[in-house]
Amino acid sequence: MDPLPNPAPLASKLQNTLVRYHSIGDGEWRVAKKTKDATVWRKPSEEFSGYLYKAQGVVEDVTNRVVDHIRPGPYRLDWDSLMTSMDIMETFEENCCVMRYTTAGQLWNIIAPREFVDFSYTTSYEDGLLTCGISLDYGEVRPNFVRGFNHPCGWFCVPLKDSPGHSLLTGYIQTELRGMLPQSAVDTAMSSTLTNFYSDLRKALKM
Repeated sequence: MDPLPNPAPLASKLQNTLVRYHSIGDGEWRVAKKTKDATVWRKPSEEFSGYLYKAQGVVEDVTNRVVDHIRPGPYRLDWDSLMTSMDIMETFEENCCVMRYTTAGQLWNIIAPREFVDFSYTTSYEDGLLTCGISLDYGEVRPNFVRGFNHPCGWFCVPLKDSPGHSLLTGYIQTELRGMLPQSAVDTAMSSTLTNFYSDLRKALKM
């Protein structure tokens, strides 16, 4: 088990990586799934043998409230149907922490429940916010869970210029689920999980 990293350089590197993903040209992405709530694209990841996914959709609420529902905190467990538990293991500053969370089984339990330990960082970006994370090799793996790994991932949330009460939410996700899984099952699950994320979030913000 690794010791906890120094948060400041890790946060800076993570932010720079996400900003770089955010500048990747449209031509490099291929549409993976499209619903009324969101569009999901993907491209081969530079970090591992799977895909980097990009998801985007408009959410009807102000930026701060949207990000409060996404980042580690009391809201997330209430509405995210995939997340089954979450606890904050370490807090560095109010915008920077290490959290452990578990996810439900997916695809009729072909994908068994997973556990993740992530470093999470939230910062300002343009007129909005960026909340981002990366997995750490930290803490004992609990029984009955496979430990997954999130390569650099995050959510950009900025107000729509013509409609400041709405936010454009763009996510970059590259999750290595680990364990013995057919890649096609992982790819199906990822696209569906991301579109469901938007529809669940929209419902939560209306409550």
